Amino acid sequence: MNNQQLITAVFVGITFLIYTIIAIRNKAKNTHDFYVAGGNVHPLANAMATAADWMSAATFISLPGIVSFMGYDGSVYLLGGSGGFVLLAMLIAPYLRKFGKFTIPDFIGDRYYSDAARIAAIICTVFITFTYLAGQMRGVGVVFSRFLEVEINTGVVIGAIIVFVYAVLGGMKGITYTQVAQYCILIFAFMVPIIFLSIQLTNNPIPFLGLGSKVVESEVFLLDKLDGLNNELGFAKFTDHAMSMTNLFAIAITLMIGTAGMPHVIVRFFTVPKVKDARKSVGYALFFIVILFISIPAVGAFTRTIFIESLQGIAYSEVPSWFKTWENIGLITFNDLNMDGVIHYTKDTMVNELTVDKDIMFLMSPEVANLPNWVVALVAAGGLAAALSTAAGLILVLSTSISRDLYKSLINKKTSDKKELTIARLASVFAISVGIYFGINPPGFVMETISLAFGIGASALFPVIFMGIFSKKMNKEGAISAMIVGLVFSVSYIIYFKFLGGAPENYWFNISPQGIGLLGIPLSFITMFVVSKFFDNAPEEVQQSVDKIRLP
Repeated sequence: MNNQQLITAVFVGITFLIYTIIAIRNKAKNTHDFYVAGGNVHPLANAMATAADWMSAATFISLPGIVSFMGYDGSVYLLGGSGGFVLLAMLIAPYLRKFGKFTIPDFIGDRYYSDAARIAAIICTVFITFTYLAGQMRGVGVVFSRFLEVEINTGVVIGAIIVFVYAVLGGMKGITYTQVAQYCILIFAFMVPIIFLSIQLTNNPIPFLGLGSKVVESEVFLLDKLDGLNNELGFAKFTDHAMSMTNLFAIAITLMIGTAGMPHVIVRFFTVPKVKDARKSVGYALFFIVILFISIPAVGAFTRTIFIESLQGIAYSEVPSWFKTWENIGLITFNDLNMDGVIHYTKDTMVNELTVDKDIMFLMSPEVANLPNWVVALVAAGGLAAALSTAAGLILVLSTSISRDLYKSLINKKTSDKKELTIARLASVFAISVGIYFGINPPGFVMETISLAFGIGASALFPVIFMGIFSKKMNKEGAISAMIVGLVFSVSYIIYFKFLGGAPENYWFNISPQGIGLLGIPLSFITMFVVSKFFDNAPEEVQQSVDKIRLP
């Protein structure tokens, strides 16, 4: 084991020890602890946990890579995600907290007075969560594969075992306080290398200001330099807008509304003591997220610049050690097409000899920039914190859907608290097993995979939750129809274009699968309104309960 591996092992080992101790000290003693952490989490702690839950492997690992390769167009992922928290604060979180249920299927089943609606919500939740979990487990595999120098598949299994320890043991209570620690670790691990890079490239310690600054000892602005480098290699300029405006808008709307329909995010607002605490939690969480989000464009530009300068035109025999490490685990590939021993990196696929996995851009940036070994180790710990925190939250949602929403609510309503808790833990084991499979066989790179989950959430769940709060007369038939149509439409579109060979030129209205929510959301709303007109309004007692949750 070399010096770098030793330092990384120490950093990662310490963080895992912290997570385990927290999980043991906050072990769930009953179902109330397991599902909602006892319902007494401070809004500030809940906000940190929410931020960690939401800022997953996609944010920490994949978003910088997307911005590196897509440039301006990558900003759509930042706008959509952060905007979703505004919708959560204003339209969703306080009302669901006042309704007093533990889960989304719980709310939908009671609000729409129907076990069929509950089952439809469970199915939607499972689809969303498994799709999201695939991206998280892939992210865990990417981080472990590099810093333990093992295959990605092995990394996925190792990460799953770690999640198993504190998710199954602690439930929501253990996960919540573990996520508080994970947020602190991941935000520190993200900001430290960015500040180093910003100073190294621009002499400005504030990353988002460094993005608009001049290169060290030069009169050329960083973005102008990067545009020039991309241009020389045949790539689009970093500041150019290439994606169709329709698709840009579609992805932003899908991510925004999908965030407000994500089960693992929404469930966090059932853990606070009061309704106003739910609103506070969303506000604090948005602040904690923005700290990182505002720096991602700078990270994308910095990493792209140093990567191109480090490798373009260099002899393969002279590549730095980090290149060989990433190459050995299959995340960088060099194919010497012209047999001259020199790396040629260009957009022209007939000439290009270098293939880079988008998800590794930020992870390898400290090594590319020759930052200290402890910074490299810190990034490893942060990447694992980001991926594991969300994976744990998703596994909890899946286990809750099976144990509470399915078993307790539909199969055996008289089951004991102890038996329900056992079933929840067994369901967690099942969820982790499925997560391992999808982590090994993901439908795309991390952020691309996770974006698909947002599309399903936006199309299948958000319209039903929204109308359940703001339309007291909306009936069960309309809600069930909307969930089925939204789920079937979004999943079919995704499967056709992601797995069955559908060509991008055949996208409906130029909308990619990542932006399917723009089509799915209005389709669900229209279905709900049309179908509801053929049936009676919701019962009077249900209408009164909706009136009650809307009172200040």
